[in-house]
This record gives sequence, structure tokens and C-alpha cells, in this order.
Amino acid sequence: MRPYQLLAAIMFMLSGTAAGEALGKLKVYISADMEGVGGVSTWIKQANEDGLDYGQYRRLMTLEVNAAIAGAYDAGATEVLVSDSHGDGENIDLELLDSRVPIVRSWPRPLGMMQGIDDSFDAVVFVGYHAGEGQGEAMMSHTKNGSRFFEIRLNGTPVPEAGISAAIAGEFGVPVVFLSGDQTAAAEAKRLLGPIETAVVKTASGYLSGTMLSPAKCRQLIRDGVKRGVANRRLFRPYRLAHPVSLDITFKRTVNAEVASYFRGVERPRGDAIIYKAEDMLDASRFIEAMDHIEVK
Repeated sequence: MRPYQLLAAIMFMLSGTAAGEALGKLKVYISADMEGVGGVSTWIKQANEDGLDYGQYRRLMTLEVNAAIAGAYDAGATEVLVSDSHGDGENIDLELLDSRVPIVRSWPRPLGMMQGIDDSFDAVVFVGYHAGEGQGEAMMSHTKNGSRFFEIRLNGTPVPEAGISAAIAGEFGVPVVFLSGDQTAAAEAKRLLGPIETAVVKTASGYLSGTMLSPAKCRQLIRDGVKRGVANRRLFRPYRLAHPVSLDITFKRTVNAEVASYFRGVERPRGDAIIYKAEDMLDASRFIEAMDHIEVK
């Protein structure tokens, strides 16, 4: 092999995330929701910006994110990016957030809960995630906008938010290595993504009820789990979907499906459902986000 051919081969092998690791970089992406944070059990008082106890629970969310950040750095991370992905996207307390880390905030954004992910990252972490719509013994379970979407399927498979986020990361070849939430969210993620690391920070007994751990215990479980997940990232496979991606959405209101059907390329097999053949998961994400933000009164 000639010298220039050898150099080309080396550059190819060092492309993408492999290049970053070869250069001593290890980037971790953290997507954070709130319903799966330890102690959170209701929107009215805790997970809604107008809630009486919202300030306390946004603090707990921030501290769980900090625990995940610490776990990533414990495992050798050199860069971490956080995405605030609950409600209005402005929940994490910036004064409490680990100062080493930038944060993606507010909506709308085309990649939703995964805005900012690209192929330079080596691992993805989900903090405070919850189970999908309709799951039993799952606290505050829903999929994306709980007042709008009943079910989202990707290539025929019903997915929770963890599945949507993982599929976006999969487009860039980045694996999910960790998820924290209740026991049902953890089990759902493992069925879909494989034996990733999880931290069960509460045990749901119903939609709004469950047994909670102390905040300190939750944070330790998260830090330890993220450290293991990032350290063992090569054992996990990206969640890659075949192209084109069939995006099937069942809405809770028929009128939302009607408006969605106005877009070119959208089929409407029944009154409350549509099918969109997306080029890839990035295209599918843009469509989901558009459906989430178009208001029909």
C-alpha cells in the first residue's frame, strides 16, 4: 500500500465517533425529561411551571442531571451536552447546572428532545424519562404531547419517547447507554434498545402513585449507572431504523389527523390516524415536531 493510500485508510477508520475517541475526545449527550425524575408524581403541583411545588422539583431534576454529568465525566467524558426536554424546555436551573456543560433549551426545535446530537457524540443518556402512553403501572405515562398523541409507531413498532430519541441518535450511529425513570420506563427501554444501563428511581403502582427513593439515593444510582453505561458504550448498538421510515401517528383528536393529511405524502387510513413515509428519522422528527406545535382550535 502506498503512503497516501495508508493515510486515506487511517482517516477513514478515524471518521465519526471513532475519530473523536482516537483524538482523546469522548462526547456524551444527555436528554432530560421530568416525569421520570425521582419523587415526581403529578403535573399539577410538581411538573408544571405553574405548580405550587414546581421550584422544588425542577431543582431535583437539575440535580439528577448533574449526577448524570458527573457519571459521564467519571467514565472519561471530555464534553457533555444537555438537552432540557420537558414542558417548555426551560426547567433546569441554570445556576445549579454543572458549569462545565452547555444546555439546549426551549422549543420548537427540529430534533425535539435530541436537538444538538450529531455523529461527533459517543454515547446518549436519558434522565427522567417515562413510559409510553397506555402502559400500566407507569407514572405519568404518555408519548410526546399527551394531550395530542395517542400512539406513535416507527416502522410498525409502537415507541415511547425513549424510542423516538434513540432512533434520532441512531441516525448518527450513537448508542443509548443509560435511562433513568420508573421500573416500567426502564423495562420498556430495555425491550426496545437492548440491555442498556438503567436506574429505577421510583416504583410505580399506578398512573400517579408509586414508592419513592430519597433524592440522594436517586442521584447515586444515576451517577453510577451513567458511569457504567459510558464506560461500556462499545457494548451497545445504535437504534438504527431501515429507510424510508414509516411514521404512523394516532391522534387523540380527529381534527389533528385531518390537518396532518393536508401535507403532501401523508396518508390517512382512518379518521384519527395518519401515515407519513419519512426519508429518515431526522425527517420523521421534523414531522413529529410540526404535528406537536400546530394548534387546531
